[in-house]
Amino acid sequence: MNRSAMEWLENGIFFNHKSYKIFYNQFGSGEDIIIAHGYPYSSYEWKDVIALLSKNFRVTIFDLLGFGFSDKPETHTYSFEEYTDILNKLALNLKIAEAHIIAHDLGVSIAQELIANEQEDNVNFSVKSVCFVNGNLFADVYQPRLIQRLLSQTPSFIGGFLSRNIPKKMVHCSIRNLYGKFSQPSEEFLNELWDILNYKKGKNISYLLGKLVFEKIKYQDRWISAMKETTIPLAYICGPADPNSGIKMGTTFEKRIPKGNLIWMDNQIGHWPMIEDKNTFLKKYYEWLKGIQN
Repeated sequence: MNRSAMEWLENGIFFNHKSYKIFYNQFGSGEDIIIAHGYPYSSYEWKDVIALLSKNFRVTIFDLLGFGFSDKPETHTYSFEEYTDILNKLALNLKIAEAHIIAHDLGVSIAQELIANEQEDNVNFSVKSVCFVNGNLFADVYQPRLIQRLLSQTPSFIGGFLSRNIPKKMVHCSIRNLYGKFSQPSEEFLNELWDILNYKKGKNISYLLGKLVFEKIKYQDRWISAMKETTIPLAYICGPADPNSGIKMGTTFEKRIPKGNLIWMDNQIGHWPMIEDKNTFLKKYYEWLKGIQN
């Protein structure tokens, strides 16, 4: 494994969730921020922006069960409820009384479930704000890619076979298609993410985790209602060039959640704004936080 990825692992900590080990990292001091990462990778993809973000905040980020350096059970039923429970448990263990949430990709659904739980008085800490970043907030707007459908909407034996045998080149090509044309990731970075994806044979369960994308529809009424009713400040930082959750997702957020703040990145930025242009991403995030705190 690449040295940078090994250092991320060596600097991290594990805590127990039921019979599983969950990996997390914490950096900096000050107000708390908790980050929920996306599919198919891990907390590691946030490492460069965290190096900057942690100069002003205490940042906690964890690998979801089934991802990164956390345990990756092959026969588990993965759910948004459990992921939100893990986030809650981590905050309780670390004695985090209040925190801002940043959520990307799959993580936006965990944040939506957290907002719904907060309204039901079922959260262990005070949620100060939620910033969504390019994710499937509205299932009727999201445009899944062919590879997602093949992995997770086919019978499990097909999805399992494809997950085990899909080559690195195909995965990298699929990921590159979500980046902006002029902000492509390096081959070295993609190889680091690939190594972590394969840690504990994680690639083999990609089809199981991908099924969550298609289960979101049954949560939509509850989640959207919670987003409309909550007093938690909400924002959506959107990379418009993202073919899955770009322009249409951003404009739908603005229409359906009028009290939320839609924040556009440059038109050429895709699915990973915090990687493609981390300085502008942080500038826009800081400006929004300052605005809601005044």
